[in-house]
Amino acid sequence: MSSLQMLCSGLPLRPLPQNRGRWAGVPHAPVRTPGLSPVEEQLALRNALRYFPPDVQELLAQEFAQELRLYGHIYMYRFCPHIEMKAYPIEQYPCRTRAAAAIMHMIMNNLDHAVAQFPQELVTYGGNGQVFSNWAQFWLTMHYLSKMTEDQTLVMYSGHPLGLFPSSPGAPRLVITNGMVIPNYSSRTEYEKLFALGVTMYGQMTAGSYCYIGPQGIVHGTVLTVLNAARRYLGIEDLAGKVFVTSGLGGMSGAQAKAAVIVGCIGVIAEVDKEALVKRRQQGWLMEVTDSLDHCIERLRYSPTFAHNPLWPPTLWADVARSAVLLLCPSRKARKKKEVLSLGYHGNIVDLWERLVHELDTTGELLVDLGSDQTSCHNPFNGGYYPVQLSFVEAQHLMASNPPAFKDLVQESLRRHISAINRLAKEKFFFWDYGNAFLLEAHRAGADVAKKGAQKTEFRYPSYVQHIMGDIFSQGFGPFRWVCTSRDPQDLAVTDQLATSVLEKAIADGVKASVKLQYMDNIRWIREAAKHQLVVGSQARILYSDQKGRVAIAVAINQAIANGNIKAPVVLSRDHHDVSGTDSPFRETSNIYDGSAFCADMAVQNFVGDACRGATWVALHNGGGVGWGEVINGGFGLVLDGSPEAEDKARMMLSWDVSNGVARRCWSGNPKAYEIICQTMEENSGLVVTLPHDVTDECMIQRALQS
Repeated sequence: MSSLQMLCSGLPLRPLPQNRGRWAGVPHAPVRTPGLSPVEEQLALRNALRYFPPDVQELLAQEFAQELRLYGHIYMYRFCPHIEMKAYPIEQYPCRTRAAAAIMHMIMNNLDHAVAQFPQELVTYGGNGQVFSNWAQFWLTMHYLSKMTEDQTLVMYSGHPLGLFPSSPGAPRLVITNGMVIPNYSSRTEYEKLFALGVTMYGQMTAGSYCYIGPQGIVHGTVLTVLNAARRYLGIEDLAGKVFVTSGLGGMSGAQAKAAVIVGCIGVIAEVDKEALVKRRQQGWLMEVTDSLDHCIERLRYSPTFAHNPLWPPTLWADVARSAVLLLCPSRKARKKKEVLSLGYHGNIVDLWERLVHELDTTGELLVDLGSDQTSCHNPFNGGYYPVQLSFVEAQHLMASNPPAFKDLVQESLRRHISAINRLAKEKFFFWDYGNAFLLEAHRAGADVAKKGAQKTEFRYPSYVQHIMGDIFSQGFGPFRWVCTSRDPQDLAVTDQLATSVLEKAIADGVKASVKLQYMDNIRWIREAAKHQLVVGSQARILYSDQKGRVAIAVAINQAIANGNIKAPVVLSRDHHDVSGTDSPFRETSNIYDGSAFCADMAVQNFVGDACRGATWVALHNGGGVGWGEVINGGFGLVLDGSPEAEDKARMMLSWDVSNGVARRCWSGNPKAYEIICQTMEENSGLVVTLPHDVTDECMIQRALQS
């Protein structure tokens, strides 16, 4: 067991740590197939060895070459630390500035085995969201952070710590770029090669920016999405007795199961990987598991009594029983009784959708109300989506041995997937794309998802941003979050109380009905957070807030630190999936209709603007959510330490971080964004935004073009 002091002392070279290879008992990333030429293989090995002095290169060259052959990437398993990987209290990190210690706290949380999807491959979530490309980068980064002063900035190139450079106390302590590949070479094929060479990295959103807070983040977004979907599609506030069917309990954290319980509906979530399913049950995110489609259908018609379920096979029963599962079997109608249920189906989602179609066609009964998909479909041919024709193990084997054949099966599976959804959608069933590139990849596979007369960002079914969350972004609401670096649950409880008070005061002072609705949803969220055991890893909280709410919460937290009511600094952050942070034409900016949805000025300006206005660290990424080459996104971390300077930075930076995106959405023609930015200009004389004029006579345009 290493200590934090040892972890921050630089690469362990004399002696070298024992090479234990891949650890048993933890999930591992699928084998990558970069297709390197012999010359490129030599380059990949040379690039890896440059982290090490010549006297150890002979030994390391052999094992790194073997990793490249076996796994398609050099992870440097020998250097995977033998320390319990978690976010330790900030005072335990050796450092010269507390900002650096806060960053180390966040990095180790991203690699916590309870948080990370593939911890030994440094993947936090999404199937390929890397924190670093290899373990040498981790050791060097921790070392640099421990030595950093307030007059230095650490520069990170796609996982590689370029070094500490002189700067100033007002500059960011850390600047991260991930995947900044020249646009003409930003293809999936090129990415696989570049990643294998160790020269670029897919950081997803908050994996490579060190701001992931465990599954809580996506749980909250899913809760708001399902609530607002029910309002829009079903015209209801109460989801009791309604059924939500979806898939993915691994790469995107199993959020949908917990969200179903929080909103009070019946959630059925398919997952092909038994390890992922059992992990979510052990964490309390699933109420039941089964590998029987018959059982799924019965549970949609019946409610539970407590007993052993005879439909479960001995293997699944044994795995789940070890986690003290309460086993359930059917007795009476769950929908009629309006019971809350999260049911994990160990199997392929296509089988589940096709069975629901069969029930509809043979009995006339529609057993589902809402549907989506949360597989890692941004990475469909490397483990993000598993074809229905193969078992999980068979698919992993074919993926590594015959990538073209695997791709063909994935695309055939996507066509079947959409065919089943299309049949159900003829009834009163509503489906949306959850921003994971599902509809985009289905379209590329030749599935029937085209929408006649639509722009190329639109399909038969909407993105959740287009129909559900887009108006929220236009009002400046997005996923704001914070981490208590003391790791003390009491500090988190204090921040919860402060945030609730801030939102309640805003409502009491008077806000528009649409803003009040969002505040009320988030007050409910915070009050129920502890009950639902949402903290996994660091002591963190997330809520959706607008500019006023974010600034007010930040100021209240900073004052509580100054007063001693919170014992240690708090890191403010957000998901890159936010008002201003991401240009993504098939997700965050899919409701931008002026032709600029494929332009990335907003995200790049946000990255630069946050750095200029006091962020402790900033990150800019290619890829995230929808996939490599499909999106540019950025994020930040801001350390609150109770000082007046921290408050000033929070006021300035958070205001920009929201107003930038609202102004862009206003210019694109969104009326709600227009209203919000005008209101913000009235409140801040220093803000002057170019406003669009309406074209009131559409016939004038036609006449001009025809003349």
